[in-house]
Amino acid sequence: MNVLDLVNRTQPPLPWSEGDKIPWNDPGFSRRMLREHLSQEHDAASRRFAKIDAHVAWIHDHVLAQRPTRVLDLGCGPGLYTSRLARLGHTCVGIDFGPASVAYAVQAAEQEGLGCTYLLRDIRAADYGTDYGLAMLIFGEFNVFRPADARLILTKAFQALSMDGILVLEPSTFEAVQREGQAGTSWWSAASGLFSDLPHLGLVENSWDAERCVATIRYYVLDAATDQVTRYASSSQAYTNPQYRDLLAECGFDEVAFYPSLTGNIDESQAEFLAIVAHKQST
Repeated sequence: MNVLDLVNRTQPPLPWSEGDKIPWNDPGFSRRMLREHLSQEHDAASRRFAKIDAHVAWIHDHVLAQRPTRVLDLGCGPGLYTSRLARLGHTCVGIDFGPASVAYAVQAAEQEGLGCTYLLRDIRAADYGTDYGLAMLIFGEFNVFRPADARLILTKAFQALSMDGILVLEPSTFEAVQREGQAGTSWWSAASGLFSDLPHLGLVENSWDAERCVATIRYYVLDAATDQVTRYASSSQAYTNPQYRDLLAECGFDEVAFYPSLTGNIDESQAEFLAIVAHKQST
């Protein structure tokens, strides 16, 4: 793209028409994203370690009642949750399509001798395996998938769980997705950053599709040396709590419980998320 293409862009964007999500699988992007995952200066890519520790403690103590089990982490990133669960006695499988994150997770598990296996796969197409006591998809990742893909992922997770297995979702609230879509436009400049190793200008444009209840964010990255523009786009589906409950029921889950966070308590620092715990029906 160039600047004229940006000026003549389609308005408003059709959800998911310009890409399913930001290309975490691009090697350069994945390498830069890993740096953000491991940063202790923010909770934007992965949480800071103290928050992850609190989440893992709640999952281990409250959700799993401290019983060791086989855990499936969908969208596992660099394995920050699975490594901690493995130290508590669980056997973990993580699936992610960010190559740098998966490589980091594999190396960390090997160095520490943890019971973790990591697969570089797209969770929409991956074979999950079977006999898990827990499947989890956290940090709002669920919402970035088209509704049909979201149902596919839930159905595959249901099939991968053993009888009476548990699903933990941490999706975004309806209000958070709506606010994201209505956030307007902004820009930044940087010598290097997540979207480029080179000096660049970044433009962000947020749109809200009220009919479909989908937020779409466009990122335009202008290379300072060439004036070339790279566009990224990400859409997020908003669901109400009753819609989450109905969707889980359609995919076979019951005993659906809602919590304000992955600690079971209100977390004002990340109030845009909620935690859902559901069980695989035993009949």
